[in-house]
Amino acid sequence: MNKIKTLIVDDEPLARKGLAVRLAEYDEIEVVSLCSSGQEAINVCQTQTIDLVFLDIQMPVMNGFEVARNLSQSIKALPAIVFVTAFDQFAVKAFEIHALDYILKPVDDNRLKQAVEKVHSYLKTQQDNAHKKKLASFVAGITGNNCEEILKKLATGDTLNDRRYPESLAVKEQGEIIRVPIVTIQWIDAAGDYMCLHCQDGQTHILRKTMKELEQELDPQLFVRVHRSAIVNTKQISKLVTQVSGEYLLVLDNGQELKVSRSYRDKVKAALAS
Repeated sequence: MNKIKTLIVDDEPLARKGLAVRLAEYDEIEVVSLCSSGQEAINVCQTQTIDLVFLDIQMPVMNGFEVARNLSQSIKALPAIVFVTAFDQFAVKAFEIHALDYILKPVDDNRLKQAVEKVHSYLKTQQDNAHKKKLASFVAGITGNNCEEILKKLATGDTLNDRRYPESLAVKEQGEIIRVPIVTIQWIDAAGDYMCLHCQDGQTHILRKTMKELEQELDPQLFVRVHRSAIVNTKQISKLVTQVSGEYLLVLDNGQELKVSRSYRDKVKAALAS
């Protein structure tokens, strides 16, 4: 991790210098400015990328809480904030506005070390999360997978699947080849070696493939097998109805009803819950 760019904000000159001297002992900390007022700290944060602010609470004109509130409203990436105070009763309020930590004056060496370690771990986690989110967004863009699901896989060490699924299916009709957009397909049923693609515009296109072959081509995040001879677009499902007999019936947005076989029941319920 790069150096932690740090501000010290305190209206007392000796307090600023004293904390700067102590922080100089930490290789990961780079104190970029000593600010004597809240407005000065805000100005620095608006013009530079600051990772950490040691912020005194009791200051004239603008106290530490007001500085934190102003920063949260005026900059995109709010730095980690460690409040510094001589008054312990401020601690609860400090955490209410999401301070990372607080330390009491006079600053104890061990307590300062704990705060620095906490900041270091926090910023490292934030960086790891940022990297994971960038990777997850990239993978989601090329596979169509849900970003949150990819983050879960990254967290558990699962292998990411970078397979790309087609956006349309090529269908041969009357000597022509037309492309049927995947998202327009409501449901598919089998007729021997032919698949009937039922679409939103009311048309049915015939595709010569087996159910198994077609199921392998379709994105499992979008399509679910509900019967040995039927696949449904989950985005088109209106509701799942339990009948008196105990069997399940899928009702699509267009009113079409499809029976759910026992062997696919759990899979369908899981798809609807996701």
